[in-house]
This record gives sequence, C-alpha cells and structure tokens, in this order.
Amino acid sequence: MSPNPSPLHSLSALGQSVWVDFLSRDSIRGGHLQELIDRDAVVGATSNPTIFQKAMATGEAYDEQLNELRAAGTSDVKELFWALAEQDVREACDVFRPVWDSGSGRDGYVSLEVAPDLAYDTLSTFGEAMRLHDEVDRPNLKVKIPATKPGLAAIEDVIAKGRSINVTLIFSLGRYAEVAESYVRGIERLVAEGGDPRGVASVASFFVSRIDTEGDRRLDEIGGHDHLKGRLAVANAKLAYQHFKAVFAGPRWEFLAAKRATPQRVLWASTSTKNPDYPDTLYVEELIGADTVNTMPEETIAAYQDHGRPQARLETELTQARRLFDELARAGVDYDDLTDTLEREGVEKFSDSFDQLLDGLREKQSSLAPA
Repeated sequence: MSPNPSPLHSLSALGQSVWVDFLSRDSIRGGHLQELIDRDAVVGATSNPTIFQKAMATGEAYDEQLNELRAAGTSDVKELFWALAEQDVREACDVFRPVWDSGSGRDGYVSLEVAPDLAYDTLSTFGEAMRLHDEVDRPNLKVKIPATKPGLAAIEDVIAKGRSINVTLIFSLGRYAEVAESYVRGIERLVAEGGDPRGVASVASFFVSRIDTEGDRRLDEIGGHDHLKGRLAVANAKLAYQHFKAVFAGPRWEFLAAKRATPQRVLWASTSTKNPDYPDTLYVEELIGADTVNTMPEETIAAYQDHGRPQARLETELTQARRLFDELARAGVDYDDLTDTLEREGVEKFSDSFDQLLDGLREKQSSLAPA
C-alpha cells in the first residue's frame, strides 16, 4: 500500500471489505475486474438477475458460447442462461482466487443468486443452491439465497452441508435476527455431524438505499416531517450491526469459534444513493465498521475514491438511531409494513429482471441461428 492510501484502501484498514456490485464477461476477460482489485481495493463481487440482464443483452461477448451450446443441442433458454452465468462466475472466482487464498477465505468471493422464482420454495431453493455450488465448483463461490421466510430453512440446511451463502434481500431488523440464527444453527449442525466449519463463509446482505426511498415516499404522503427523511436506512443498519455483535459473542458462539467457525458478516447492499439531494457516498460514509462488507456499484466506488472520508462511524449516534424509530412511528410510518413491502418488491424486481433476461436471450438465440 502507498504511504497515502486511497479512501477505499483505508476502509480495509478500518475492517471493512469492499465488493463490487457488477459482473460481466467483458470486464472479467478484458482485465477490468483485475483493475478494480489492484486500484480500488475490491476484494469480492456480487451478481444478480438485473446485472446479468444488462451484461447479456448487448454486445457479442456471449455469442461464441451460445453457438457452442446450440451446436451441442442446448435449446432451453434457462439452461442457456445458467451455462453462461456459471461460466462468468467461475472465471470471476478464478480472478479473485489469490485474494481468497491470501486472506484465509475471508474475502475473494463471487456471489451467484438462485433463480428468483424459487424465493418462496424451501426445498427447491436448497436443491438449486447445492447444484450451483457443484456446477461452479469453486471454493470462493457464495450462492445467494433471498431472506424470505421459506428461504430461512434453506439457508440453515445449506450451511449445515458446509456450503457458503450470501443471504440477500434483508430489510428488517427482525428478519436479520432470523437470518443470523439460521446461520448459527447451520454451523451448529455442521459441527455436530463432524463437519469442518472452516470452509464455510456467509454474509447477511442488508439492503440500504431502498429503505430511505420507501420511507421518504411514505413521509411525503403523510406530509410535515421532512426532518425525518433520509435517516431510516442508516439507523436501521446501525442497529443491525449491534445485533451482529451480540450474536457473534458469548458462550454459544465461542464454542463454534473454537472449532474455527467464522462470523456471518453484515454486508451493506444497494448502497448507491437514489435521491440526488443526498451525498453520493452517504451509505459508505455512515456505515464503516469492523467485520462488515460494503458492496458498491462502480459509480459509488469512483465517487468514494474521489472524495471519501474514511472513519469508523457505524457505532456513533446509536441513541438517536433508536429514537428515530419511535419518531417515525408517531409520524405514522409503519416500519413492519415498510420492510415487508420492500422484501416483496425486491423479489418481484429480480423476478422481472430474470424474465426480461430470458426474453433477451431468446432474441439473441434467434439472431444467431443460421438462416
């Protein structure tokens, strides 16, 4: 590291890992992903149906493999997608493998999400997560499972089988508590069955900016409470971090830690600022703390490198954070309804992106077909 580290390198010194919310074949094979690692201290990557939709819809990066798959007799569009996505993630895992090796498995992961239409199906989610781990066949893969009620059991079962998981679409403190419990129970089962927890890593992806977007919208409908806007997402994350510290401490966890189990770190997702009136690095600056991950789109990475002010702020103003929940309730904002809505809409948005992605692959498949 240089004598004057960049803002993102300084986050690492404060205990926070930077992952990029972006993945495409061009970026992997063209060296851009390696640039992000070298220049911007990026130590992991995550994908979702929306990211793959953007990557696969344009350009020619996937044409050769599509032609090969067609020649081999693969015509089902879902099978085509998984073949393309698994290859991208496999190659990205290889790019990050030195990071994974040098950090004893703390970072260097790439995340691949189960199909969003399985979000409310426990058994199918479990089966798909296990299949993806087998197909990609990389130790630094994390399969993403949505934190729906049915997803919780699948998360525990996959962890108990010794596989790494990125739990996604977490919005509420209550659901986060259930996610952390599912992870701990999964590790306990793995250890009880004689398994080695050292190869298991997990993050709990807490979505941030969408909470302010929905909270502000509801405050606008109510009217007269502008001083409460733009504060819920950070307060929510700060209290989630306090729960993280409580869960991964004490006798129950210490027993598992003695077996070399690692805590399920909290990951801040959806950290680009949606409201142009808010600072573009708001959800980086306010959420810096030890044993956390911030997954950022490239524009947020560039903004933070340009004018970030690294300082551990995640455990500041906790009293104000707790008080905010009471203030919002008195104003008429129903926190449980807000977070339930965001979870439902989050699944729907990824499902819509997945459908659009499949439609785009059908069109591309047709355009490549011989006349």
